[in-house]
Amino acid sequence: MTWSIIARDSATGQLGVAVATRFFAVGALVPHIAAGFGAIATQALVNPYYGIDGVKLLRDGKSPHDVIMALLAGDAGRDSRQVHIMDAKGRIAAHSGKDCVDWFGHISGDGFSIAGNMLAGPAVLDETARVYADSARLPFAQRLIKAMFAGEAAGGDQRGKQSAALLIHGTEDWPALDLRVDDHTDPLRELERLEAVSRERWVHFRGFMPTRDNPAGITDRAVIEAAIANQGSRQT
Repeated sequence: MTWSIIARDSATGQLGVAVATRFFAVGALVPHIAAGFGAIATQALVNPYYGIDGVKLLRDGKSPHDVIMALLAGDAGRDSRQVHIMDAKGRIAAHSGKDCVDWFGHISGDGFSIAGNMLAGPAVLDETARVYADSARLPFAQRLIKAMFAGEAAGGDQRGKQSAALLIHGTEDWPALDLRVDDHTDPLRELERLEAVSRERWVHFRGFMPTRDNPAGITDRAVIEAAIANQGSRQT
């Protein structure tokens, strides 16, 4: 009932997950990222612990294949699950249980993994992959959203559309971007709008937030506001 793309931005090292579905609040359960280690999308009859436990295993140094094997071993409902994983090294593994609803499947390419179930057909994944690969000049968040639009144009979730999400992490444990559209008649279009709004202030403000290397961050409001205003003037 979902399709998702996991990708690593070669320019920044950021990891991202974009997902869309005809189901409520997909961003609450499907995308999981361990900054610097890897990303997971757990879907179909979703098991949230695939994400919760999976990122712990990635942090422990397990490969995507070993993570999936460990997750499946502890789940009697594995035949109804779909999960795919990409680690920070670009290694990919995926599982689609035999009881997932057609059409379902998984494809991968250079720096990305795409999986889906209950889709209109394989073209959903193929077009998501094609447009992602062809859009390397776009900023990472916009590239992921554009790829998802292509999958939707190819049929998307066979039941329709309701929610979408975009999660991106850089080097910190907090997200570089975490956008959710929980219930909307055109969720990817709303996700696109939110991403554009994020570029007005958020993407500039986050550069002043606390980091592991600078636990205090920048707290001088005048400096922060001046920098945001300067970035805004560059965009006009």
